[in-house]
Amino acid sequence: MLDTVNLGVFIAAGLLLNITPGADILYIGSRSAAQGTKAGVVAALGIGTGCLVHIFLTALGLSVVLATSAVAFTLVKLGGAAYLVYLGLGMLLSLRPAAGARLEAVGRPVAPLSYDRIFRQAILVNTLNPKVALFFMAFLPQFVAPDAVHPAISFLFLGCLFNCNGTLINIVFAVFSAKIADKLKRHGLFGNLIKTAVGSLFLGLGVRLALTSQE
Repeated sequence: MLDTVNLGVFIAAGLLLNITPGADILYIGSRSAAQGTKAGVVAALGIGTGCLVHIFLTALGLSVVLATSAVAFTLVKLGGAAYLVYLGLGMLLSLRPAAGARLEAVGRPVAPLSYDRIFRQAILVNTLNPKVALFFMAFLPQFVAPDAVHPAISFLFLGCLFNCNGTLINIVFAVFSAKIADKLKRHGLFGNLIKTAVGSLFLGLGVRLALTSQE
């Protein structure tokens, strides 16, 4: 009924792809480092939810629009790039002390984000990246049987399997990131250093996404 082929290869390839650094891993790591394990896990679940959007679009064939329409691809791409730049700038600007603040207050942590906001941000980080949709459209068909009776169901199964494995990996990453950050936080400059590094990387990812093409 599922009409899939080479499922073992699919799982292995998916696991390797899931550990490849990208905006999703970066966001999860930054939330874990800033607010601890729970925030990182919430971010991982948000990334997984955003991934589900792409999976259902692929199963419905709507991802073809992104692949064939330059206008649609550009709009989604620029939206995603703008959001990554917005996140990066937000982190970098949070390093600036408020007017009249004492010098020693610069290193104080900014107010933590609510878990709802982290979840929503994570969904947008993934959903607004058209490359994720194109990836699913290019990757999943290789593991659907050519004579599949219901290819949409096969797409959904493979996509959800990929997403479940990826979410588990992201949760593990969130836990380890939080533990490492907790040890490093004993050094006073860690908070500012991690925000500077992550903010700069988000800016770079946003610019790179804006410059990508459909091919």
